[in-house]
Amino acid sequence: MKQDFEKRSSKLGKKIEQLEEEKIRLGLDVDIYKLKVEKLRTGKNKAEEGLDNLKTDYKKLHLSMRTTGLGKMSEQWRQEIKEEKVKVD
Repeated sequence: MKQDFEKRSSKLGKKIEQLEEEKIRLGLDVDIYKLKVEKLRTGKNKAEEGLDNLKTDYKKLHLSMRTTGLGKMSEQWRQEIKEEKVKVD
């Protein structure tokens, strides 16, 4: 009976060691995934910031084009050129 107990205790001890090793490996896996997620979040934030900057620059450019008259459609330019030609002739 004592031998059975010692055998069973030994098996359980080995099983506990295996589970502890697995727990450590899983903990490392979790740490790796946390680092990957943080890296992706940082990249996402940079991309969103870049997009916001592009939107702001576009709005400024568009406003500047309207202010200087560069925002006219090609048809408007053609009409103005025709009118200028008529004035000159």
